[in-house]
Amino acid sequence: MSNDDPSAQLYTELRTAVQAALSTRRPILHHLNADTSWFLQIPRPESAVRHGGRFYYNILIDPWFRGTQTDFVAWFSLQWHATPSAVGSIAELEELARDMEILTSGLRKESGRKSNATAEYDGGSQGTLIDAVVISHEFTDHCHKDTLLEVCPDVPVFATVHAAKLIASWGHFRTVTTIDVFGAHGEPDWRGTSIPPLPAWIGISRLLQKHDLGKLHSALMITFNNRHVSIRSKASKASAPDSGHLRHLEPVPPHDEDETAEAIIYTPHGISSSDVTLIPQAFPAIHVLALLHGLHNVRLGGIGRAAMQINLGARNGLEAQRVLNADYWIGTHDEIKEGRGLVGWLLRRDDVSYQDATATGWKAKDGKVGKKDAKLSEVVSDLEGTNWVELRNGESKVLM
Repeated sequence: MSNDDPSAQLYTELRTAVQAALSTRRPILHHLNADTSWFLQIPRPESAVRHGGRFYYNILIDPWFRGTQTDFVAWFSLQWHATPSAVGSIAELEELARDMEILTSGLRKESGRKSNATAEYDGGSQGTLIDAVVISHEFTDHCHKDTLLEVCPDVPVFATVHAAKLIASWGHFRTVTTIDVFGAHGEPDWRGTSIPPLPAWIGISRLLQKHDLGKLHSALMITFNNRHVSIRSKASKASAPDSGHLRHLEPVPPHDEDETAEAIIYTPHGISSSDVTLIPQAFPAIHVLALLHGLHNVRLGGIGRAAMQINLGARNGLEAQRVLNADYWIGTHDEIKEGRGLVGWLLRRDDVSYQDATATGWKAKDGKVGKKDAKLSEVVSDLEGTNWVELRNGESKVLM
């Protein structure tokens, strides 16, 4: 790969983070574009790696790298990325995943030696390092056909109901599974969401908002128990704010009977805080490692109740984070894309920063400042110690 490739800088900057990840055995989250395409790498259990298996279980979320996306018809809405995606193709993503495996093995590609990763990549039946694809919505900025058709057909796809039907109709993937609603079939137990071909230590489920006219406001939850747990408390986070430098924490080996899980909750359009209260009540317990929720308040047409809410924005994110108590709150789906069509004339957006959101009266894009809000002040006071992380196009984060 030449140094001119758009993702070359990403690969170079990851080397230090990868070495730290090897010692801490923590998940890594990569932002693949400026919008809402993600690559989650979860370290596999030691028993799976010990005999030559790959280090990471790799999950691709809502990939859309290049080209346009259309909602219904082009005259209604046609959009494209304002800046090129850091990873521009599935082939580049495979290269990133392979480099990550080689780096974690401590080998240099130029040495001519093969790591477990390259041996498996060269001789594996799948010919891919992507273990699963997860799709949150059927809309083409989340379920982008041209990008998804680049993925190896052997990779299992987990998608919401309408997205699963759409993807299955293409006849490309051998396995397309509809994601179940968490707790819909009984007790809220993450282990019941680990459905084949997922390994038993990973689960994928969905959270739904009860009152959601546009069917936009839901969340995907990826849970895992890979037996790699780090000491992390709200007290320590509050006293040592995240400066971007990796902290080396001592691993805590869990008891064999410990079935608690860590979770990544991904909600690109937001979900009401009242609809995530099931997570703190779950048994075995679920510790939310990261909440992916955008800041921008986006509406379609009208004013007040006449407007259709697209992205719930920062205020809702604050309230959801208060319930979930995630270690990290990471922004997503806030890219201001280029485009044309009717939607462009009807769309209304409040471009809110985290600093604006955590002020008792935040300033919207139109310059208006809201009144002092006692409830918001209470919410903000409960968020001390939360790490807000803005991962830009091509940036990555080791989730400690």
